[in-house]
Amino acid sequence: MAMSGIEIFKLLPKTNCKKCGQPTCLAFAMKLAQRQVSIDACPDVSEESRQKLSDASTPPIRMVTFGVGDRAIKMGEETVLFRHEKKYYHPCAISVEIKDTMTDEEISKTVADILDSDIERVGQRLRIDAVFLNNTSNDKVRFRDVVKLVSEKASGLPLILSTDKPDIADEALKSVADTKPLLYGVTKDNLESMCDIAKRYKIPVGIIADGLEEMSQLTERLKAKGILDMVIDTKPRSAKEILTHNTLIRRAAIKKGMRSLGYPIITFAQRDDDVIETLIASLGIIKYSSILVLSNVRPYKNLALFTLRQNIYTDPQVPMQVEQKIYKIGEPTDTSPLIVTTNFSLTYFIVSGEIENSKVPTRLAILDCEGLSVLTAWAAGKFTASRIANFIKESGIENELSRKEVIIPGYVAMLSGAIEDKLPGWKVTVGPREANALPAFLKAWNG
Repeated sequence: MAMSGIEIFKLLPKTNCKKCGQPTCLAFAMKLAQRQVSIDACPDVSEESRQKLSDASTPPIRMVTFGVGDRAIKMGEETVLFRHEKKYYHPCAISVEIKDTMTDEEISKTVADILDSDIERVGQRLRIDAVFLNNTSNDKVRFRDVVKLVSEKASGLPLILSTDKPDIADEALKSVADTKPLLYGVTKDNLESMCDIAKRYKIPVGIIADGLEEMSQLTERLKAKGILDMVIDTKPRSAKEILTHNTLIRRAAIKKGMRSLGYPIITFAQRDDDVIETLIASLGIIKYSSILVLSNVRPYKNLALFTLRQNIYTDPQVPMQVEQKIYKIGEPTDTSPLIVTTNFSLTYFIVSGEIENSKVPTRLAILDCEGLSVLTAWAAGKFTASRIANFIKESGIENELSRKEVIIPGYVAMLSGAIEDKLPGWKVTVGPREANALPAFLKAWNG
């Protein structure tokens, strides 16, 4: 069970020595309660307290990683049931199933679709994260060849190898073990052999069990054998079962402190109907799945799931924002318009989208206003004449322009005079209030 800051404070030395980097023991206790520091930062805590606090500071759901490099997938470390309580940390990984009974051409096409799934939304790169390779043929040689084929065509893409046959798993892993795949298919019947394989190749495993009670027993057996990195599948397949199982697992881990269920969850959403599959996958994103397995790649399905996942896994206490800089839209020249606005992500993408629709090459100056919209930033004193003028001066953009004119949002028209005072030689033009009026405005400005 998680401990409060005060409960942790009672176990600390209370010397306020600052060796931990915090000003007081109470401040350190509060950081530890929020899992922002490790108990190892306190050199004077007793061994008894260290053990208690080490357990308290460990997330109730273990972090598990598979894959390597910048595409490696991290799961777990979640600490709350609801994102508004704090936030969710590691977005669920979306994977697509490839069966080894498919032809090489079908496999190559699916891999190409996966690699082509990338989109950019609100300043973030969204994509299919992994490939789920399913040994439906039960053929050792075919599975090995398919694993090698996908690994070569999708270099760097994390793999999930699905088989409950230890000899098939061992053969397939020989060529891809260095990519640290996830081996899915550990059951009560093959546990001993699969554990030996996982330990030999130092990879995480996926466990299959009939319900939560059996799963709890199996994870304990694996831990006793030295396997700590696991994802779990209690075999829910309907929407009702997924919601029930996932919720019970998360509650057991977070509210009851059941370490035996404190692992990332893998959910299978494959359906013959793409709409139903999207709905099932959406349920998994919302309700605690760490890995989703889909049957295919569809751009419209990807967009819906990527957007939902992005929204669920943003920090509810921090507005989404983009980097402060001057963005070029199209190929602007020295006489192209310069528009300034705030770095609230939604503002940026709506405004940039309308600029693109206008077909008028434009520079879009994004001022860091801590992710606030135009009127909110103005009311908070973050989108002011002084800050806008300083940003324009410091950016050096005037060296690129022969027409020194800046366009400000219509909602802050009252700033135009003050900006001109602080930017000698510049003209300030008041743009439209709503972004959808930008295309007509820019065409008229450019004409």
